[in-house]
Amino acid sequence: MCQYWWSFTLCTVVTFQFAFTFLFQQQERGAEAVSHNQNQTHQRWCLSEFHKLSRKIQGGIPPLVDHAQSELTVVYNTCLCSAALSQLSEAELLLSQATERVIQMTGDDPISSDPPAFWRTLLKSVGNTTFNSSVQHLLCLQWALWLAKCQLKTIQEFQDELFSLSETLSTELGDDKRSSERGKSSDIPLLVMDPRRLIELLQTCTFIAQGAERLSEGQSSEALSGLQKASSLPAPRMLLAYTHHLSGCCLASMSCPQMALQCYRKAVETDSRCVCALYQSLLIYRELGNTQAEIQALRLLHSSLLLPSATEPPLAGAALLSPSVLLCSQSLNRLLSVPSALSVLHSLAQKCVLYGRVSEGVEYYLDLLAALHSDDQHGVHEDPPLPRLPELYLEAGAALLTARRPADCMALCDEVVGTTLELLPEKLVLEEPEETSEIETGAVGAEGEDRMRMLLWTGAAYLLQGHCHTHLRDWKQAVTHYTRCINLLVKVHFKKKGDADMVGKQGTNLCILQRLKGLSLAGRGISFSQTDQLREALRDLHLSLQAAPDCVGAGLWCGEVLWRLGRRQEAAACWEKTWSFTAQSSVEGLRLYLQEPQTGPLLDSTELQHRIQELGPTLSA
Repeated sequence: MCQYWWSFTLCTVVTFQFAFTFLFQQQERGAEAVSHNQNQTHQRWCLSEFHKLSRKIQGGIPPLVDHAQSELTVVYNTCLCSAALSQLSEAELLLSQATERVIQMTGDDPISSDPPAFWRTLLKSVGNTTFNSSVQHLLCLQWALWLAKCQLKTIQEFQDELFSLSETLSTELGDDKRSSERGKSSDIPLLVMDPRRLIELLQTCTFIAQGAERLSEGQSSEALSGLQKASSLPAPRMLLAYTHHLSGCCLASMSCPQMALQCYRKAVETDSRCVCALYQSLLIYRELGNTQAEIQALRLLHSSLLLPSATEPPLAGAALLSPSVLLCSQSLNRLLSVPSALSVLHSLAQKCVLYGRVSEGVEYYLDLLAALHSDDQHGVHEDPPLPRLPELYLEAGAALLTARRPADCMALCDEVVGTTLELLPEKLVLEEPEETSEIETGAVGAEGEDRMRMLLWTGAAYLLQGHCHTHLRDWKQAVTHYTRCINLLVKVHFKKKGDADMVGKQGTNLCILQRLKGLSLAGRGISFSQTDQLREALRDLHLSLQAAPDCVGAGLWCGEVLWRLGRRQEAAACWEKTWSFTAQSSVEGLRLYLQEPQTGPLLDSTELQHRIQELGPTLSA
């Protein structure tokens, strides 16, 4: 009866096996025409049928040595389909049940629970049986599950045996003639994926996962050694590109930037979709100070991120199991991560404006704003997160002013003021955190932070509008807008004295506040100087330098006003001090709207130097 039951089950197995294999062959031949959803539907159907067969075999008959190879082949196919659909727990359970039945077939005592010791003993016990190769196929699946669950230490303990599986299976399967005869046999089902192809995939993925882990632990040279081995193995283009990319990361961490750039270039040449290599390239260019190359890399990265996601090209015999199932460690994900297309566009716009390619930067800013307005969910899923929309308006406005488009800048600033003006507090009091309980600090702090941002955005919009009017030489309107900015900023009060100390405690917002004060006072002082209101101009310029000592315009114009007032020695000293300070300053870390305007009334440093030289005898006297 048992033999009859097995014959009936085996007939069903073989019939389904051929149907299943035909389906996958069709899928491989026309993979471009098969959508991802269709592929998933086919795999789920096959998995369901395989599960039925497994339950029928394991639930209906005892473990039989004569039919072990057929039974374990069904288990192999079922587990592989489960893993392909990321159903790892189901695959692991099925594999565990299959190994228990193998132990029953061999009649051995229960084996050690330690995974490497378990498999070493199991392989030894089935070494002389006809189903030895089938158990090795299951070991391939176990390897895949360890890799998918990031159990790299277990793989490391058993790596010699795992990496020798390919040679062992090749020897046991024999030449193509024996493989062909096996496929035509009426009592042995077909494998849905050649174990040797699976092993090739697992070897490469193991080297990649181990390399990422070692790199994150600071073991760059060890990681590089394994990745170089992986790059010589047969593998999909995507995985070969990953090996080159991670090799570049190793070399970058070993302070070999040029060699790292070569690896990143090789990664992109191997697979144009390896955008993480482009991203790491631009980080190296940034570190080397090669701004033009960085801008070019940003442009290429942005273009690549806008392309529709291409699916993995069909891989003969390996299309079933995607490498993404096997490579899911946090270390690797970090190394393969890239910013979003909008974040890259934002960086591209900033860099272009900062480094003289202003017209390009303006266009990128306008593209960014257009993209954000066309997407209701802008900024929600960005990584790293984009600045808030009012701040992007201000950056774009500053870029437009630098491009000498003051009318467009004022229009964007009007949008910011119109959005924030009604939400501004009458007065904003900042407290030291120790004065309130931890819970109150969190609640009040978040609300205060939002109110502070609103105030700073509105103040910055007025500041930029003041700059626009100085560009247009409308000094009266310039003074009006600078004064509006100043009047907003003085609404911020400290509950305790010691403002300088508070700036350090409260973080960047108060630094921005001080910068806005310095620039708005400088702008108003310069505007006063154009209408010969020299006393008012000198007052504002002195106050500006107190708020922002590195404000170049304030320092130079303060000297100019002193010169006009006949205080020439003081003027020369002021100019010398300003020049010595600007040699050490950098605008790289400043927001665009917090930088000094490049339009409006400017002083010629060469002429000022000439004045000082003429004043030389007087100074020495």
